[in-house]
Amino acid sequence: MIPQAIIENINSQMRKGILEYSVLLLIKKKASYSSDIIEELKKAELIVVEGTLYPLLSRLKNNGVLTYSWVESTQGPPRKYYQLTEDGEKLLAEMEKTWNSIEQTISHIKQ
Repeated sequence: MIPQAIIENINSQMRKGILEYSVLLLIKKKASYSSDIIEELKKAELIVVEGTLYPLLSRLKNNGVLTYSWVESTQGPPRKYYQLTEDGEKLLAEMEKTWNSIEQTISHIKQ
């Protein structure tokens, strides 16, 4: 029998591998506030805590993939909304190609 810790580790690694792609897909749909991103990822059962998302958003911003703007909020301080940059659009297009290739590979193997 496979220990539960091994199964959980494998599942965690697979989810981490698609997290960046998923975040960029969400931000492409519309400029997004970090809490909105977390909510959408939870709905998709790609559970993420803020401590995981903030470093990812910072890294993507520092790499020129994302930019942000401050938007006033009626419920407190201004909120930082993230958008894709032109380089972010290009990266997402490359990630789409990779995802499609992986999806085809797995579908072929599963047949």
